[in-house]
Amino acid sequence: MPKVLLKDLAYTRSGDKGDISNVGILAFSKQNFEILRQQVTPQKVKELYRDLVKGEVEVYEMPNINALQVVMHSALGGGATRTLRWDETGKSMCLAMLYLEIEVPNDFNLTPPP
Repeated sequence: MPKVLLKDLAYTRSGDKGDISNVGILAFSKQNFEILRQQVTPQKVKELYRDLVKGEVEVYEMPNINALQVVMHSALGGGATRTLRWDETGKSMCLAMLYLEIEVPNDFNLTPPP
């Protein structure tokens, strides 16, 4: 199966609450969402972020809006007021997510962003 990057299939946006980072993923289409819901797994997310995410990863589906919410615990070095990281609120976490490799079917046609 060919691979594309998540950025070819969806938008992302980061948020934070204490030491928890979340990344919202909004697919460009229902077709893209169906692929993402199968492949954006806690294991793949942990592999992508390696040592940055020390805790559990949860992926929540929002099929009514073709979106996923990825919640990463112990992911910000203690949170905005405690961390020594340059990106204390994890705003760049969504940019890293855009480079997650996603397998697509051979006959897949990329949907351009709206």
